[in-house]
Amino acid sequence: MYGHMETPDHWVRQLSLFRQIQTETGGFTEFVPLGFVHQNTLLFQQGLARSGPTLAEHLKIHALARILLAGSIHNIQVSWVKLNRKLSQLCLHAGANDYGGTLMEENISREAGATAGQYTSPEDFQALILEMGRIPAERNTKYSRMKIKLPVESVSSEISSEWAPVPEFA
Repeated sequence: MYGHMETPDHWVRQLSLFRQIQTETGGFTEFVPLGFVHQNTLLFQQGLARSGPTLAEHLKIHALARILLAGSIHNIQVSWVKLNRKLSQLCLHAGANDYGGTLMEENISREAGATAGQYTSPEDFQALILEMGRIPAERNTKYSRMKIKLPVESVSSEISSEWAPVPEFA
C-alpha cells in the first residue's frame, strides 16, 4: 500500500525486497500497487496518515515497479477498484500491464471510501484496453494467456503498422 505515510525510499526498499524474495522463491505472479483510500479509515481520522496518493505518486509507483521488478515479477496489475477509469489507463501507460479482473462483492475498498466501483463488465474492460491501443487478452491465475479477445485488424485503422499494438496483457 502506498500513499499513507511512506516515502519513495520506502517504495524502493520494498520493491527491492520483493525482487529478492522472487529470486529465492519464484512465488509471485504479479505485483499490485494498492493506493491508500483514506476517507473512512481510522488511520486518517486520527491524523496518522495523509489523504492518499497524488496523481504523480500513482504513476510513479507503477513505473518504478516496472523498472525495479523487470526480469523478476513480470506482471504489474492496476487496482482498478481503487482508481477511476482514466487513472487506471494512465497507470497502464506508466508501467502496468494487467488491468486485473472482475471482483464479486468487493467491500474493503468501498468501505474505505473508494468510488470506482465493484464491477466492470468484460466488455468495459475490453473497451478500456482498446482505447489505449492495446489488445485485450484473457488469462488464467498463472498468467497463461487463454485467448486474445480481438484481432489486431479490428483495433484501429488509424494506428500505423509501426505503432500497431502487440498482443500483451493489459
